[in-house]
Amino acid sequence: MNKKQIGNKLFNLRGEATREDVASALNISVSALQMYENGQRVPRDEIKIKIANYYEVSVQDLFFEEKPHNSCSFKTTSA
Repeated sequence: MNKKQIGNKLFNLRGEATREDVASALNISVSALQMYENGQRVPRDEIKIKIANYYEVSVQDLFFEEKPHNSCSFKTTSA
């Protein structure tokens, strides 16, 4: 998932809450949250976990696409 998609998700999850309130709850700067929401930066893994916990979603749902990897797909062969 690209930075813009992640930013849109974060912005939408914040809803009516202020950036100041969310940043304070996450113990990050308002400017960092703003950069995440604007798609300028992607948070470090430890911050991803804090954000996912705060919004009560999984890190997977928030930061990664749900496309199966080609090597993991199940293939059948005809006999």
